[in-house]
Amino acid sequence: MSARAAAARAAGLALLAALAVTPARSVEPDEILSDPALEARARSISEELRCLVCQNQSIDDSAAPLARDLRLIVREHLKSGDSDDAIRAYLVRRYGDFVLLKPPLAPATLLLWATPGLALLLGGATLLARRRPPGASRPLTPDEQARVDALLAGPRG
Repeated sequence: MSARAAAARAAGLALLAALAVTPARSVEPDEILSDPALEARARSISEELRCLVCQNQSIDDSAAPLARDLRLIVREHLKSGDSDDAIRAYLVRRYGDFVLLKPPLAPATLLLWATPGLALLLGGATLLARRRPPGASRPLTPDEQARVDALLAGPRG
């Protein structure tokens, strides 16, 4: 096998590996809109909406029946002429901010946005509080020092 053939084979395998790790879409063929522009908008909106069953996937990636229902709702609203923002607003009114994969920064979601930073700060503060500088130890009490001296002296005999 020549070097050129080996390189081509390696490139082909790399391409297959890259295709294997792309996210799987759960949109069923009967859901796809005939208008490519509307379908692209539907996919864009679906990628921003959380599957309420899976919770860590968008409705575009989820195979859950509720995610399918939400995808169909998005497509129905698009066909009726609603804007992307109107569709998101409708779903937020119906399901709350939780339906958005990136909820807005608002007083009600402030704790959600602040939690990762607070966890890092708390963890860092804990590590700093427990760390002692090298050689810094508390002195022995007189009783402890007497016991150490007795142990070091050992039995004489």
